Amino acid sequence: MTPRVREILSWYGSDTPGVLSNLARLMNHGRLKGTGKLVILPVDQGFEHGPARSFAKNPDGYDPAYHAELAIESGCNAYAAPLGMLELIARDYAGEIPLILKINNSDTLFSNKSPISALTSSVDDALRLGCSAIGFTIYPGSSLRKNMYEEIQASAREAKKAGLAVVIWSYPRGEQLSKEGETAIDVIAYGAQIAAQLGAHIIKVKPPTAHIEQEAARKVYEAQGIKVTTLADRARHVVQSSFNGKRIVIFSGGEAKGTPELLAEVKDLAQGGAFGSIMGRNAFQRPKKEAIELLHQVQDAFAGKVLNER
Repeated sequence: MTPRVREILSWYGSDTPGVLSNLARLMNHGRLKGTGKLVILPVDQGFEHGPARSFAKNPDGYDPAYHAELAIESGCNAYAAPLGMLELIARDYAGEIPLILKINNSDTLFSNKSPISALTSSVDDALRLGCSAIGFTIYPGSSLRKNMYEEIQASAREAKKAGLAVVIWSYPRGEQLSKEGETAIDVIAYGAQIAAQLGAHIIKVKPPTAHIEQEAARKVYEAQGIKVTTLADRARHVVQSSFNGKRIVIFSGGEAKGTPELLAEVKDLAQGGAFGSIMGRNAFQRPKKEAIELLHQVQDAFAGKVLNER
């Protein structure tokens, strides 16, 4: 146990020793153990986007065991996936890496301007599989957000009672948000605040752009001189919006992109005080050797080390 991990745990004073132990387990595993930083491998894309779109670029990815091995060999803090993938690997890799069960998921076979994910597993499943946490996606801005907020409230209460940590994927979208607005700085910061208010221990958001979606927010950002020019500025504001940095905020890797662009983005996020990254497609769609090298560079960036030029 390091002073930094103890400090972070002190922010969760209402939680049980079981929850704190699982949060510590996440922070004390992998190459970043003890730093208070997290790099997590999430593989829910097969459910969310379909198998070919997710795994055809690197066919090894059709096998759930490949992802577990990638997370372990690269020194990630945890591996997150839906029920079926974890059921396949949980016994073989029991105790080798903390697991996060993604308990709700959606698919792309039906397009809906009011997105909502279905509950696809439960806290009982997470306990049965030896997980450290549950994961849950909310879509602030959806007309169905009431359903999602109530579902995560019930699931989070059950998870915390059972000693599990809660990770919320907060992805604003809906009829009244433009496509550009889904990653606007005011909207991403708002989505992070909502996740914190819903009781998340760990909040996952997308890297924000400098666009401001809401006119009422624009007036405040301009009047108060909130800095949003650089990604580091914007990351700092999102972390600040999550209880003044007293909730763990990690950023998604987003769409697949080139290594130099990705590492530049990660470096900016790290400079802005991000607690880490949850990186899926940008890792598992590469050959394993290249993916491990990339994940190591991402981890090094969050550990404060100088990135090596590719």
